[in-house]
Amino acid sequence: MTEPEEVLEVSSAAQYAALGHPTRLRLLFALGRRQATISQLAVDLGTRKGNVAHHLGVLREAGMVKVAYTRPVRGGTEQYYERTAKRLNFTGEQASAQKALTLRVLSEEIEAAEPDPFLLLRYVHLTRAQAAQLVATLSELVDGLEEADEAEPRYRLLTGLFTPAPTPPAAESPEAGSPATAE
Repeated sequence: MTEPEEVLEVSSAAQYAALGHPTRLRLLFALGRRQATISQLAVDLGTRKGNVAHHLGVLREAGMVKVAYTRPVRGGTEQYYERTAKRLNFTGEQASAQKALTLRVLSEEIEAAEPDPFLLLRYVHLTRAQAAQLVATLSELVDGLEEADEAEPRYRLLTGLFTPAPTPPAAESPEAGSPATAE
């Protein structure tokens, strides 16, 4: 059994197609917790085993999951799946669209999280050098976290730094100081 790679560069159309369905993203999230069988993943995601098997096949073809090991069970063989990499790095033309889909799926999970999750949004003026330093510091902090015993609760951590798109200039009102009206 080999250890997953640290980072998988997601750049091909086939990889992005594999990530284009929310269930496949949820499978990758679930496999980030532990190696699991189709039955275990079906329970985790609240869906049918056939659905999980189909989506795992797509992810496997794209090189994002693999069979970690098998074991004999009641005359059959049980396969345990794992991710091929601990982290995904989205690059290329489809990276922005994939990030948006991933954030939508994560937002659904955040909305359902119990207890209420800690979220902090702050707007701050930074130089490019300060932003690069912040990214390096956050990456080092996250990468340096030690895994606790499996009996402890599992947390997800989302970090980010971005420059929002420029806001278009506001339309000017017909007269200064008076509200615009529609007729």
